[in-house]
Amino acid sequence: MSDRFEQAVERFDAANAEDPNWDLVNGAKQPKELLYARRMTAALDRFRPTAPESVRLAVRCQHIRRWTRPRSDYPEGRHGYHRWRTDLAQFHAATAADILRGVGYDDAVIDRVGSLLRKERLKADPDVQLLEDVVCLVFLQHYLVDFAPKHDDDKLLGVLRKTWRKMSEEGRCAALALDLPAAVRTLVERAVATR
Repeated sequence: MSDRFEQAVERFDAANAEDPNWDLVNGAKQPKELLYARRMTAALDRFRPTAPESVRLAVRCQHIRRWTRPRSDYPEGRHGYHRWRTDLAQFHAATAADILRGVGYDDAVIDRVGSLLRKERLKADPDVQLLEDVVCLVFLQHYLVDFAPKHDDDKLLGVLRKTWRKMSEEGRCAALALDLPAAVRTLVERAVATR
């Protein structure tokens, strides 16, 4: 990767290192969004090591400074949730654009990364689909185990079915090959079997 790619990743990571929310991993506290960004990159490296630079950039800044736009700032319910997600995608794209411009990327790359972050043409654009597959794989591998106990079975199975529908066939195969805890694997298998 180019020097500007490395500089962009450093700046994305510096922004996410400011996250006041922490996760404990192997006894060490890590800023939540920095950890998420690193997990996204690791998942992409396993799933598609030949991914284009624009996808690598989008993967690394998928949740950049997300904590500054909390869900609690929006109304409860489906409409509020969708508005929050739409606003977040625009915010992530704008924040990434500032960083990418600052390290010398041209408008074509900046626009492409923004399109990926806004998930434009999901299912039609292979790079957007790749990003979505990685998002889903990271959720299943790293976040489902903590997410599951907070929701009843119907809600949880609904979330998992939606996750499955968003994934490509290749992504689904990778999901089924993940080394998941037994309880999590059972949930995923139930959701897949009853979709």
